[in-house]
Amino acid sequence: MLATERRVRSGDVELAVREAGDPDRSTVVLVHGYPDTSARWVPVFERLEPRYHVVSYDVRGAGASSTPRGPNAYSLEHLVGDLGAVIDAVSPSRPVHLVGHDWGSIQGWEAVTTSRLEGRIASFTSISGPSLDHAGRWLRRKLRAGRIGQLLRQMAGSWYIAAFDIPGAGRVVARLAPRRNLDPRTVRNGVGMYRQSMRSRLLNPRDRHTDLPVQVVIPTRDPFVSPALLDGIERTSPNLWRRRVRAGHWIQRSHPDLVARWIAELVDHVEGAPPARSLERARVGAKRRPLEGNLVVITGAGSGIGRATALAFAERGAEVVAADINPTSAERTADLARLLGTNAFAVEVDVSDQQSMERFAKAVETEHGVPDVVVNNAGVGVAGPFLDHDFDDWRRVLDVNLWGVIHGSRLFAQQMVDRGSKAAVLMLSECLRAELAGNGIGVSAICPGLINTSITRTSSFVGLPREEQEKRRRAAIRIYQLRNFTPDRVATEIVRAVRENIAVVPVAPEAKALRFLARLSPRVMRLLARVDSTPR
Repeated sequence: MLATERRVRSGDVELAVREAGDPDRSTVVLVHGYPDTSARWVPVFERLEPRYHVVSYDVRGAGASSTPRGPNAYSLEHLVGDLGAVIDAVSPSRPVHLVGHDWGSIQGWEAVTTSRLEGRIASFTSISGPSLDHAGRWLRRKLRAGRIGQLLRQMAGSWYIAAFDIPGAGRVVARLAPRRNLDPRTVRNGVGMYRQSMRSRLLNPRDRHTDLPVQVVIPTRDPFVSPALLDGIERTSPNLWRRRVRAGHWIQRSHPDLVARWIAELVDHVEGAPPARSLERARVGAKRRPLEGNLVVITGAGSGIGRATALAFAERGAEVVAADINPTSAERTADLARLLGTNAFAVEVDVSDQQSMERFAKAVETEHGVPDVVVNNAGVGVAGPFLDHDFDDWRRVLDVNLWGVIHGSRLFAQQMVDRGSKAAVLMLSECLRAELAGNGIGVSAICPGLINTSITRTSSFVGLPREEQEKRRRAAIRIYQLRNFTPDRVATEIVRAVRENIAVVPVAPEAKALRFLARLSPRVMRLLARVDSTPR
């Protein structure tokens, strides 16, 4: 990071300011929280610097900035004044894009909901720090509504607010600071911010709002700021985007790529670019279909369950990438999806070919972005007794039905983990579900049962002459047609699995029965496996 440092005076303090990037580009100002310094932003700073003019600074009393004097030295008015001094120094002629975390976010809310810095801020991204006025009104609403549970959960996470009001608290926490690799001076001085603003604002909240573009990032595992505390924030900020991510308090350290990407999406949009798909999906109050803005990748989408699934997602507003080994069939699916009023793209791919799948996954990410949903649907049918299967039969089944799922799961799941996705990947593996759960990625195994699709016309029956295979194939087609459990019913269940993050979804009655038997009595399942159910 090739950053330069300067000192900016604000009243009786000097602020240590770091900046990098081209000053002629959009300026992004990062404000840290307590008990941090601007060093907390380094991973995000480094990722934004190639595209923007990026600025961070140590707030008064923290890091390399000087310590103020006086009984009200850490009031929000002083903190906003410091922010204004920094903005005037680093971007005197253009408004900046403000990003705040923790107390940096609290003072950011103060800056955008008052007239002090009017015209100097173009957008605001708030992370783990609510407006104190909103928090005060939230407390009153919850009390009136009797939501004692939500109040107690938030109070449990905010116990330190009351503790900091105890005389001598600053000295105590300063002594404990080295155990957490924190600067004792920064920790001691920061207690003043709580004492001078927190209690008065929570007990006497003001009616504040902003029309600026505001993006609220909500780490759902934050032990200090509960997601519920942001309920109703749209009353304060009607021009709002809300993002939720499974992460803890210091998300700029744990998920720097994600934070930088979300900041960039809002900055670019405010500067005139069309909204990114994920930003559009995060817009609060926008009228859209249930899955509008989602990108869904489906293999084996040229017919049967794959085509029905593609159309089910398209009908709900999702963009669809229809992949199939038959390009004509894939294009037909894409055409039908477009008729439902969404974007759809056809791609020829052989799921059994590792290099083909790697090229496919890379092309999807480059041309369309990281998918929100992946349906590993491609499959082939091979029937007959175990001993009649030769090596080529097994290789064909494993290459498509197993390796196709492995390739799709491995390649796309990595993209989704890197992005910090919260959406679902549909894969046949409960182990994968457990492994990816910590990244907020759901995994569902879909067990269709006997579904009337074109796979019956292409299935092979091993160990039989060609004439007998055709006879068995025609018999299978008749049985499936009489059964007539259609692909669209499977597609509906797949969509439901995505929306509700269901682990295993048996669809047809026989699939549900076998799932029940497998859990109730594996021995019965072994007996059923001996039955020759090949159509005759």
